[in-house]
Amino acid sequence: MATEAFVGLGAELHRWNGSQWDTIAEITSIKGPGKKRDTVEVTSLDSIEGYKEIIGGLRDGGTVTLSMNFRRAMFDLFNEDFESDELQNYEIVLPDTDITTFEFTGLVTELPLSVTTKDAVSADVTIQISGKVVVNSGVNSGSPS
Repeated sequence: MATEAFVGLGAELHRWNGSQWDTIAEITSIKGPGKKRDTVEVTSLDSIEGYKEIIGGLRDGGTVTLSMNFRRAMFDLFNEDFESDELQNYEIVLPDTDITTFEFTGLVTELPLSVTTKDAVSADVTIQISGKVVVNSGVNSGSPS
């Protein structure tokens, strides 16, 4: 069987501007969404096997962390999102044959800048996801879900 693995070159991050998805330029890496789920312990006195018992709790969409080459316009855009209390809509687009997309709503919670003598000036962006991450096929699937 042939592998279906692929590299991330060509992946994109989009931000909804109210009428269309805008591509965020010069992203060098994307990590996330890092979904996780709480558990609730429900062990009782009649749990006879001697093991803790759990049930599922609330789900958390997690975070998305981006690294990007510093570009003033992109930094200003994310800084506006950081200063705003309004949730923004984002979309990660993968370069696979299905053009898999991950749509989510979130707040920018971190925006550190990195300036060194050895590397390009860069900025990292952390977005805390609010609600569910929606997985689709096909780029620019229309307005946010």
